[in-house]
Amino acid sequence: MKNNSKQNEPKNQNQKSEVFIGKGETVAESIVLKAAGYPFDFELMEDKLEITDKKLFEHYARDQWLGIKISNNSYLFDQKIIPDFAFKVLSVTPEESIISETTKIKIIIEDTEDNSLKSVKSNIRLSDIVGQENAKNKIRVIEKFLAEPESFGIWAPKNVLFYGSPGTGKTMLVKGLANEVNVPLYLVKATSLIGEHVGDAASRIHDLFEKASKNSPSIIFIDEIDAVALHRSFQSLRGDVSEIVNALLTEMDGITENKSVITICATNNINSIDNAVRSRFEEEIEFKLPNDDERYEIFEKKIETIPLKHELDIKKLVKLSKNMSGRDINEKILKTSIHHAIANDKDIVDMDDVAYALKSNKIKTNSVKGMFE
Repeated sequence: MKNNSKQNEPKNQNQKSEVFIGKGETVAESIVLKAAGYPFDFELMEDKLEITDKKLFEHYARDQWLGIKISNNSYLFDQKIIPDFAFKVLSVTPEESIISETTKIKIIIEDTEDNSLKSVKSNIRLSDIVGQENAKNKIRVIEKFLAEPESFGIWAPKNVLFYGSPGTGKTMLVKGLANEVNVPLYLVKATSLIGEHVGDAASRIHDLFEKASKNSPSIIFIDEIDAVALHRSFQSLRGDVSEIVNALLTEMDGITENKSVITICATNNINSIDNAVRSRFEEEIEFKLPNDDERYEIFEKKIETIPLKHELDIKKLVKLSKNMSGRDINEKILKTSIHHAIANDKDIVDMDDVAYALKSNKIKTNSVKGMFE
């Protein structure tokens, strides 16, 4: 090795691979790096780096940073493909040494597991759900299965489809079930399963079911299933539909064994679902808009939680909310009314605030004569 005053300068790309080591300097045997993002924002950066070939990255890194002296917790900056992107040196052996042609470089990729692979917790109870008795009967069967899966044998519940208007309690009921029986719930928006590349969707679906199986008994809830499992007449709108449908069918058929995993899917548009997927559901359960008695109960439960005093006529509210879902009652009537009262420094939520909520959310009340007289 030659002594040279330019020992720490990286070699020119046209030069032969050679590192100049000064007196007392040491060649690095191995380095462990971690992508850190752009300067001045190392800890808070949200940039994600995808490296599919770690061996190729090692050659690229060694070639670029050959001859540079590094130490633990120092940074190396890319100047070729992604200029100024930083890599943090997690460890270097020996400490304070120089990158050479023989230095082994390892990159640590942060775990970027999708949130769909993480179970969710909820404090919702089944008693919080008003109405939907047909769905509750099915839930009771699933509840018993999750408590004693071995007692069902080959007659275990497996795939169930919830359908009906938005805001009628489909997701809420599943959360209540998971909470009552204390099992992991994997709550997934169907569109989150779509990937950028061929094979991504199938891989995500497989990973989801595999994770649920490893943590069984468990529940997978796929909301808006119609967004991906489209009927064949709509498949021209989406090029990745067949891949997603095939992956779902594989898991729902149990070709990959998923013991004690219940799959519940939900849709607002049942007729747009692919027939092959739809045929795998043992039961289709409709969620209906609440009737007068159910809306009365919803208002009673919700009004108890209002943080202000209130002067609200529940009977009038029931009439005003005809054909509205439980979510609409909560969000469009009660929440807007409460916020209006607070914004106007009122201590009491009253029917004037409700009138504002109806007007602001463009809810027609013409059919209710003299409602606010």
